[in-house]
Amino acid sequence: MAAGWKAKLIVETWSRGGAIATSIGLAVASRHGGGRHICIVPDEESRVEYVAAMEKSRMSSQVVVGKAEVEEVVENLEGIDFLVVDSRRNEFARILRVAKLGQRGAVLICKNANSRAASDFRWRSVVDGESRIVRSMFLPVGRGLDIAHVGARGESTAFGKGERRWIKRIDRQSGEEFVIRK
Repeated sequence: MAAGWKAKLIVETWSRGGAIATSIGLAVASRHGGGRHICIVPDEESRVEYVAAMEKSRMSSQVVVGKAEVEEVVENLEGIDFLVVDSRRNEFARILRVAKLGQRGAVLICKNANSRAASDFRWRSVVDGESRIVRSMFLPVGRGLDIAHVGARGESTAFGKGERRWIKRIDRQSGEEFVIRK
């Protein structure tokens, strides 16, 4: 998904004992798209385990050890196109909230969404007022993936200022086409 998005900055959070398959996939996607893959780990033990696993798979990525809070490290990165966080972490919503997304929008992914501590999580609560959620979905893969596509900044301003647009819907059962002006 990250390669198809042609993400230039791919960021993920990882901690000891986590699955490495996602990290390998993101590293491959960053190579194909000509971007950077940054993995943020909470401590030195996690960094050692992560680097060893990535070297074993012959992949490499930039690893940042979160000397302070992970949110502070994410806040210093600008232009994030693809962000993967683990929902089992208590601060996952804060990480999503402080991320500075790219100009063309971003894809935000929460891994382990079934084991999420905050069951009342909503995507709208983590994006700022300038951005909008274009589409979100939950995939029952592994322990669950919650995915959101955040649109580019300023993309929705025309609709909010009274300009109208046409929406086309097709009923799958009857094949009827509905055209609605909003």
